[in-house]
Amino acid sequence: MAAIYKYLKTTDQYTTHCLREPDYDMEPQERIVELCTIDGWTYVSVPGELPEQPEIIAESLTEVTVTPELKAAIVAASPTCRAIKGKVVEMIREQYSADDEFKMLRIAPSPESAAYNDYVEACRQWGRDKLEELGL
Repeated sequence: MAAIYKYLKTTDQYTTHCLREPDYDMEPQERIVELCTIDGWTYVSVPGELPEQPEIIAESLTEVTVTPELKAAIVAASPTCRAIKGKVVEMIREQYSADDEFKMLRIAPSPESAAYNDYVEACRQWGRDKLEELGL
């Protein structure tokens, strides 16, 4: 599971200083993911070891403990988390339309509604697993 760090991006007259990532020849699942910025702090998901950071970044770089409140704030602000939620909905829509879902709310428990619930729960679990991989 990845660790969550926060740091302050710093801008001088020439550039914006950001977190230095490891080499770019790694697998995509090993890359650092910038999640969001909240109150000036940039939150990132780091699946492995961080390389040495420039002093201007290292001064503010901190591993955070993800509380339920922080997780909710990151999930709400993160484009990556929104994409995961969107993919969950897309997966559900591959099998069931919105009208199908409304139908499932109205019918009594049946093999059809049980299959629907199992499928939706599998899709939701995929989303939870993706968030967990990010450290959330």
